[in-house]
Amino acid sequence: MSLAAELERALHYPLGDQLPPPGRATELRPGVKWLRMQLPFALDHINLWLLRDRFQGREGWTVVDTCIDRAESRADWEKVFEAELEGLPIVRVLVTHMHPDHVGLAHWLCERWNAPLWMSGTDYQTARYACQVVNSFGGERLADYFFSHGMTDPADLEQIRNRKSYYRGLVPALPPSYARLMDGATVTIGGLAWRCIAGYGHAPEHMALYSEQLNILISGDMVLPRISTNVSVYEMEPEADSLTLFLNSIDRFLPLPEDVLVLPSHGKPFHGLHTRIGQLHDHHRDRLAEVVEAARARPVSAYDMLPVLFRRPLDLHQTTFALGESVAHLHRLWHAGQLVRTRDERGIWRFGTLP
Repeated sequence: MSLAAELERALHYPLGDQLPPPGRATELRPGVKWLRMQLPFALDHINLWLLRDRFQGREGWTVVDTCIDRAESRADWEKVFEAELEGLPIVRVLVTHMHPDHVGLAHWLCERWNAPLWMSGTDYQTARYACQVVNSFGGERLADYFFSHGMTDPADLEQIRNRKSYYRGLVPALPPSYARLMDGATVTIGGLAWRCIAGYGHAPEHMALYSEQLNILISGDMVLPRISTNVSVYEMEPEADSLTLFLNSIDRFLPLPEDVLVLPSHGKPFHGLHTRIGQLHDHHRDRLAEVVEAARARPVSAYDMLPVLFRRPLDLHQTTFALGESVAHLHRLWHAGQLVRTRDERGIWRFGTLP
């Protein structure tokens, strides 16, 4: 049995292998529906949630997360409008964080249904900036940053330079106003209290939602059942210690009941929150130990660490995420004083063990 299969067996999936059909929903509790939409990436789906609501005197549904903006996603939503809303409108759009698969269609849903957007202030402002500037998640600055961490292939760097509208291609606009979600605040949805739990390291200010009455945690990307959340350092905040922020954040879920039903953005709903948090800590502890071992032989760049951290072939799209995650692992060790950082004659950051 593979390690991944062994880890997965430690969790419990109450619906087994059941998945919502395209354009339809699976009801998890009365008034709580699970949608699943396809993505054109290696991570090929996202889970979205419909919560029965009464907001500002209107009966309807609150949507949690939206998918990217593309024709196929809009078509999937049209099927949902027809089959799953029970003749009621969408009255609110709530977004866990600013990544394209979560916020991409917020502008369309909000405008179509005259519904307000709710999300954290930091993620709203970051998303609004990213979909207004030309070189968001690409361009010369990102190419220079990747070079500084060891990506030196001219063809790869040229592709990064030419990727000038990556975010805007998936998130073409954002609603012009929003209601701010804050850590510890309570959002009332359908008469039930959902507590906001902020998380850091994956996104600027990710918001998960916990309902004590339903014993449900909408975990977004902070806790996923099969894969580890991408935790990266990029050029906008190049000195960040994102992995430490992430590991501290997931521990904030430990006070929740072990039998809470976790609704992740990718994968299937599961029980075993505390077990999964322990698995994530073990995973990163093992990867960090491997990074230290590699750095003992010679000072390494983040690019050098890709074969250590990712034991599978990576295309350039995947490499951009992997390189950011490699920097995050090196930075955790550097900030903790376990590695020292120097810059070589080419301007590449290298990390080595203490003398």
